[in-house]
Amino acid sequence: MTYDIRLTKKADKDFSSLDRVEMKKAAQALAKLKTDPYAGHTLSSKLNGVRSLEFSAPGGAYRAAYVVREELNRCVVFMVGSHENFYQEAERRYEALKQSGQA
Repeated sequence: MTYDIRLTKKADKDFSSLDRVEMKKAAQALAKLKTDPYAGHTLSSKLNGVRSLEFSAPGGAYRAAYVVREELNRCVVFMVGSHENFYQEAERRYEALKQSGQA
């Protein structure tokens, strides 16, 4: 079974702001979710239910935060970025995602 990968508007903006090499690495990492939606590790606390997929690019360590929607065979990526301050922003975005009904 394959899963659809959907980026929220903010995650799409994050992705677009990466340089060419970072974007390629991010796309390769996200493509893995099509066949292995649980590739990222689980998060806890305020991000309970969220998974974090790690990838590296010449600029350093990066993350993609997402939720798996089993009933839709979909991974919803709501944030892509460097490790610095990643989880603080992810908490804010995850709250908004839950309120919108997408999580």
